[in-house]
Amino acid sequence: MKRNLRSIFKEKLPPEELRSLYKSFDIIGDIAVFRVPKGFKSKSSAIAEAIMQTHKNVKTVLLQVGAVSSEFRLRRLEWVRGEKKTETLHREFGCVFRVDLERCYFSPRLSFERMRVAKLIQPNETVVNMFAGVGCFSVLMAKLGKAETVYSIDLNPHTIDFMHENVRLNRVEDKVVPLLGDAKDAITRSLSKVADRVVMPLPEKAYEYLDYAVMALKSSGGWIHYYDFEHATEEESPVEKVRAKIVAKLQRMGAEFNVSFGRVVRSTGSHWYQVVLDVQVAQSCV
Repeated sequence: MKRNLRSIFKEKLPPEELRSLYKSFDIIGDIAVFRVPKGFKSKSSAIAEAIMQTHKNVKTVLLQVGAVSSEFRLRRLEWVRGEKKTETLHREFGCVFRVDLERCYFSPRLSFERMRVAKLIQPNETVVNMFAGVGCFSVLMAKLGKAETVYSIDLNPHTIDFMHENVRLNRVEDKVVPLLGDAKDAITRSLSKVADRVVMPLPEKAYEYLDYAVMALKSSGGWIHYYDFEHATEEESPVEKVRAKIVAKLQRMGAEFNVSFGRVVRSTGSHWYQVVLDVQVAQSCV
């Protein structure tokens, strides 16, 4: 409830304006990030003040203007209140992550999913994280999971810099290997048939890169954690729609596989959902 803007403004706005507000906002370290619908920008200062009064640990409030964009998945941010900064330290499950929200993609809304996957890691596994960001999945899999090696790939050079620091901060230098570049190139060049598990936390590109995820798996097979965005009406299941799409592609590839688990990670808009599937590939076909 404390991260619900409608609850914060329940006594301060008329019902029609209250219903128009985006319901939630993000707190990343000591920075809060919120969005407002069209026509509400004039209320940004009041919203920022209310957030800081409700969350005493928040030192900076930023307004997200526009959707996540560019190949680096960046938010356009405007300073509203507090310290003028975009860099912070975010803590999650005993791990610490330094991130610059203006130069790196980061979502605190994936924290449950990061821990869920970390708990699935078996002793001495080799993992390929195809879209690693500042290293949150990778660090958790190395520090709280049982991974022996995590190849942690990202295309954004700023993100790789922060990933190196986060690996050091969490003392997993002996397990996490940051790699700058496109996951397709990294796997083709040096990571073919090395992984017991592949993580694909970039819904915008996961389908396009699925062949390379299978290529990264050992000849004996392994696990793929696949993330995608899907539109679904109230009569449809977003999980089943993603499952059907993935099953069709893996069948065309000739893979032996089983989709053992799927769930909606979060809602991302009206009838849009982020979905994860855990896919066990019995034998690599690439």
